[in-house]
This record gives sequence, structure tokens and C-alpha cells, in this order.
Amino acid sequence: MTGEKFVDVDGIRTRYFDKGDGPVVVLFHGGHFGSNDAADCAEDWGLNFDGLAKWFHVYAVDKIGQGHTDNPKTDADYTMSTVVQHAYGFLKALNLRNVHPVGHSRGAYLVARLTLEHPELFRSCILADTNTLAPGISKNETVMANPPLPRLSRESQRWVLQRYSFAFEHITEEWLEAMMRIAALQKYQEAVTKMENTGLRTIRFLPHLARQKDETLGWIRERGLAKPTLLVWGYNDPTATLDQGQALFDLLARSTPDSRMQVFNRAGHFTYREHPVEFNELLRSFIQRNSG
Repeated sequence: MTGEKFVDVDGIRTRYFDKGDGPVVVLFHGGHFGSNDAADCAEDWGLNFDGLAKWFHVYAVDKIGQGHTDNPKTDADYTMSTVVQHAYGFLKALNLRNVHPVGHSRGAYLVARLTLEHPELFRSCILADTNTLAPGISKNETVMANPPLPRLSRESQRWVLQRYSFAFEHITEEWLEAMMRIAALQKYQEAVTKMENTGLRTIRFLPHLARQKDETLGWIRERGLAKPTLLVWGYNDPTATLDQGQALFDLLARSTPDSRMQVFNRAGHFTYREHPVEFNELLRSFIQRNSG
């Protein structure tokens, strides 16, 4: 991925990539600011971006506090609601409408929440492998226990990505290099310190997220997402397990009439990277059907 751009979003310098023409697709990666596991960023979509740009005007954005986008302004802003507000501000700053948002993991929670709060901006809703949104308890703590030290080293980040995955071919050196550059940034280290060493993660971020998740699932039960919805899952995802995906789809299907679920066999948490051609074709068909 080349040609990075920056836009001011309510005082937050925000990095993004865009390419192609046609219906607007915006890709939101997973993870969260100050993660000590892997430095998720827009380059997570590196195996999909150019292919999707053959059919769509595709954007990939670094969420607030991740990639090369600025950190939240205050400690009180280290919440998922800040992430949602920033993503909404990004769409407004670029005057994007009739958007087909695609979210992975915590990015999928973001996309669902955006769709619920600002349905006027979207034509569909695409969610992939999201423990954050799905009912049930996260298995991240056990699956990711005892990573190599030091944390965020190349070896440690590779280990984390492998633990998430069914196969390892999609873990490219280019992807790791992008993550290493981000992990070395002063602003990223500051976010790690705030989340891990000062306790913001356990004191503020996770409790706030738990409350927001309960509220979000309640809204889905009451009124659904009100947009054509595609849920994509990896059959072999070790952290967002298939039973959680099925439970989320059951919830969606009861309240969102135009909803469907696609399960990829031999795929872990990064379904879109482990099967990039098939994933892109799935999105092409779904988005073109819902762009008229």
C-alpha cells in the first residue's frame, strides 16, 4: 500500500489510503490503541486493498491512537466511544456517504456501532471475526498467554499473528515491517504506557467497552442494523470462535431481515488475509448487489 494521506479530524491528524473508483468502501482494522500485542494499522488490509480498488473507491484508515494517526487528546478519551466518534469524524471530514463499511475484530464493533448511530451514511454493514461484538467471553487472554519478550518486537508480533491464524503464509514481511515502524513511534509507546503501566486499560477502557457492548447488543436486539448485513467468520478462529459468530448471526438474523453469514474453512482470525481473493469476491458480489 502506497500513497498515504493525512486529514485533520477534530484536531486528530489521521492517516489513510484511498484508491479506485465506484461505490465507496471504507476498511477499519482491528486492535486498539496501546496494544502490547500487535500494532494493527491500515496495512492490515494490504492483501485486499488493490484488489478491491478494481471495483470500488476503497479507503483504509488508521483508527485513532493506532497506525500513524494521533493518540486521543486526554486520558478520558481512551475509550471505544472515542474510536467511534473519530471514525464518524473521518467520514464527515472526507464527505463520504452511501458508504459500505468493512470492519474486522474491534473494527467490526466500530462499524456496527456507527451503523446504529448514523444509518444515514451507510448502504450496508460488513463485519468480520469480531469477539468484541459477539456474545460470549473473549479467549484472547488464554490464546495469547506468554508471548515472546520483549513485547512488540518482530518475533513477538509474528508470534501473536501466528497464534491468531490457521496458516501463516499471509504473515508477510511487509506487514510485519509496517507494524514494527508503528510500534517504534513515540506516540505509540506513550499509548502503551497509558494503557498498560498506568492502568487505563483495566480501569477505564475495558469497563467502558463492556457497558458499550451490552448497550450495542441491546440495540441490535431491539431494532437490528437496518442495513443489508454480511457477517464473515473463520471456521478455525481461535479467539473469536465459530460458536460466538453463530450466536451473533442468530441475533442479527432475528432483527435484520437482509443478513447473511459466510464461514471460511481453514481460516483463523484474519479471514480476509488468509483468503484474500475469495474474501474480495464475496465483498464484490455483496456490495454491488447493494449499491443500486
